[in-house]
Amino acid sequence: MCRVLILAVATCLVTSLAAQTADELVDKNIQAHGGLDKIKAIKSYRFTGKFQQGSFTAQVSQEAKAPDFIREMFTIQGMTQIQAYDGKIGWQISPFQGRKDPEMLGEDDLRDISEDSDFYGPLVDYKEKGNTVEYLGHDTVDGDDVFRLKVTLKNGDIIYYYLDPDTYIEIRTERQQFIRGAVRETQTDLGSFKQVDGVYFPFSIASGPKNRPDQKGTVTIEKMEANVNVAENEFAMPSAPAAPAKPPAGKPGNSPLQ
Repeated sequence: MCRVLILAVATCLVTSLAAQTADELVDKNIQAHGGLDKIKAIKSYRFTGKFQQGSFTAQVSQEAKAPDFIREMFTIQGMTQIQAYDGKIGWQISPFQGRKDPEMLGEDDLRDISEDSDFYGPLVDYKEKGNTVEYLGHDTVDGDDVFRLKVTLKNGDIIYYYLDPDTYIEIRTERQQFIRGAVRETQTDLGSFKQVDGVYFPFSIASGPKNRPDQKGTVTIEKMEANVNVAENEFAMPSAPAAPAKPPAGKPGNSPLQ
């Protein structure tokens, strides 16, 4: 009986210490970004930059607003693709596929953009959001020591955070998404952190399929502004243009010259 009691107490103690360590690392990460007050003082942002993958380049821009509005734009040769989420609906305009009217996002893209729309990220107020965080101990990124956190989102997807042990800033994330019974894994390397209104944001974001570095693309942010004036209706799906009214059969349409 005594052994069982000791084992139970030891198990509870280990679990408590692990949870406490995870919370401590989350707090240190938030402080490293600028602190909760400064983070929450930012209600919106806009950035512009360049996307590069090998010899391919494009202009990119993004607007976001708390709590979960986001609009992403991708421009090549004067044509712009838009993907957006208004907290409920994800939509896009894809001129590169010959579609100029807005349409609903497919399941894969909707999963991506709805998770990206979490304005303050999954670590801020993670318990209130229904996320869980576990500390998995030490790991390495490109030979350097890091702390590893496992964040399980409310929808079941998982994000692994790799924190620099000196700054507690994330230098890499790995995401596992469970869609239609399959697992999709992506890896993102974060760098060139700069302050915007007192909060550190990554200005270099290299992302692609895990274990396929040849398919990674890098976004380099050239300009970023916080607390910009952006209306919520800019994230809403616009109505498709109405088709021109057809004149009754046998009767030509009137014009000012008729």
